[in-house]
Amino acid sequence: MTLVTSPQLKQEFLDHGISQVDVWRKGIDAVRFNPKFKDQEMRERMSDGNPDDFLMVYVGRLGSEKRLKDIKEILHKMPNARLCFVGKGPEEDELKRHFKGTKTVFLGQLLDEELSKSFASGDVFVMPSDSETLGFVVLESMASGVPVVGARAGGIPDLIADGETGFLVPPGDIDGFVSRLTKLQEDKFRALMGKNARMEALKWSWESATSVLRNLQYERAISNFRRSRAFGGFGRPGTKSVWRLLRSRLVHILAKLRIPGFRRPDPVSELNEFLTT
Repeated sequence: MTLVTSPQLKQEFLDHGISQVDVWRKGIDAVRFNPKFKDQEMRERMSDGNPDDFLMVYVGRLGSEKRLKDIKEILHKMPNARLCFVGKGPEEDELKRHFKGTKTVFLGQLLDEELSKSFASGDVFVMPSDSETLGFVVLESMASGVPVVGARAGGIPDLIADGETGFLVPPGDIDGFVSRLTKLQEDKFRALMGKNARMEALKWSWESATSVLRNLQYERAISNFRRSRAFGGFGRPGTKSVWRLLRSRLVHILAKLRIPGFRRPDPVSELNEFLTT
């Protein structure tokens, strides 16, 4: 069995004729990323001393491919909202210039318990990137009880049930992001979605992911291997290859029987013909 890291890659492999492909499920630390780490002091830092304002958070690499500049326009349309970036990357200085004059805080890279607190202390996680394949930070935010508003692209739609555990918006649709974020300003609705997000993220814990790998995928790989042995170790061949293989077996049997007049083909030529088909 070939394991890949996303449903998109699985489909690409299948489209290229590669069989027995499955997705290696993502795994996150659902203990480390947990609503219990919500922290008032951290929220003060993240909101620049305005903890009662609606706080949007992005945690991750600060790179141009993340489309983080899109969030500035969202801020302009939500005057009561604030934004906090956690992380570092090649576009950090450019982003600081871009967001100058807005209600934005850059905390840099955080580690260990501080990182856990930063995930859990915001109101909503914003993910405008349309190039995510794994989406670990999305799952870590969900595990922290913080709903995500993310781009409907890449691997993110595989993680979020739109309207239940978070929201999905077409990439670059600023008004779409504003509409969903505005809905999440309602405390009870946000709390319910955060709870749903946490329950969904628990399905993606390391324990759960390893259980699928060991108990389902590994057993399936063993089963695939045993079936392939019935075909001489060449795997499950196509129709032409089946007939070539059966003919080869028949030639071997006839050669053993020493039938008068039977001449066995040259084994090298026979092998070459089999491999090319």
